[in-house]
Amino acid sequence: QVQLVEHGGGLVQAGGSLSLSCTASAPTFSRDTMAWFRQVPGKERKWLASVIGWLENRPSYADAMEGRTTIFKDLAKNTLHLQIDNLKPEDTAIYYCAATSRVREITSSADYDHWGQGTQVTVSS
Repeated sequence: QVQLVEHGGGLVQAGGSLSLSCTASAPTFSRDTMAWFRQVPGKERKWLASVIGWLENRPSYADAMEGRTTIFKDLAKNTLHLQIDNLKPEDTAIYYCAATSRVREITSSADYDHWGQGTQVTVSS
């Protein structure tokens, strides 16, 4: 199966910024919609942002993330990025990269075909 690998998690400071990346192992993902989700233990996996179509590079954001979040692609490196500014302790979660062959805005985790293993982000005060 195609692999997605997240990078950039760890311990970060409240009020600072976080940068995550996700690299796809196969060029067939170049047309896919890709997204970031996060999940807190005992809670539902929550959609944060997506890029609709690998080549179109059209970003979309969850309402709660708009204004302090940026999602973007590096096509040359086949890598998806996520930046979150003004970090808060409630941003602590496991962050997941996902991809789907459907070229449209998709916010449901059930509609994504491939997932990374997740990277833990812990925001300290």
